[in-house]
Amino acid sequence: MKTLFNLCLAVGLTVACMFSAKAQSPVIGAWGATNAGETSILLVTPTYFSITHYNAQGFKSTLGGTWQGTGNEAGELAIEFNTADSTQVGKKVEAGVTFDGDQFVTVIGDRKTSWTRIDHGNGELAGLWQITGREANGTMNAMKPGDRKTIKILTGSKFQWVAINTATGQFFGSGGGTYTFENGVYTEQLEYFSRDHSRVGASLQFKGAVSGNKWDHSGKSSQGAPIHEEWTRQ
Repeated sequence: MKTLFNLCLAVGLTVACMFSAKAQSPVIGAWGATNAGETSILLVTPTYFSITHYNAQGFKSTLGGTWQGTGNEAGELAIEFNTADSTQVGKKVEAGVTFDGDQFVTVIGDRKTSWTRIDHGNGELAGLWQITGREANGTMNAMKPGDRKTIKILTGSKFQWVAINTATGQFFGSGGGTYTFENGVYTEQLEYFSRDHSRVGASLQFKGAVSGNKWDHSGKSSQGAPIHEEWTRQ
């Protein structure tokens, strides 16, 4: 049986309306699609989603935000970033959904996209994280919550970080790819990076420790600068 989604067209999302119940919805996890040399990645956590497009030449676009819904009834998406159209930031979109196993098909106008599951969103780090502290001169300084924020969306094997301002619609950068977290070592493999395509393919390794909803993260940035951060699960 093919899966066909009843999608809303309001924000032009390629997979706009596929979110059902949050109680470990079957759509949670990472999904992938390819079309004419372009790779598309969809990440879904219990509260947040993102969609990113890139190809061999570099990063193309990304969008995402929160979602909520119950069963297979209409759900609601709240857009927090959209590099293709920043005027959509802050808008809410009603969406309906049907789902079928580990593959689904979306249709918007005359465009049809088939998504294949990459993972089920399981893992110690799976979920939505926001940076809440950064070390400077030997002291961990708390970062006040506000409209400008940096978040990480992680599934079982995929990650994406995004720096945005949800009040102005500004986008400051994003990168993502695959990750592992084993024996206190967090490793990222970059598959796209909006700020510097030459970094794609790089492997970044960090020390990591999770305690409750806190993630202690230290190592070197993609530019080689030392970092020590605290992230909080949202």
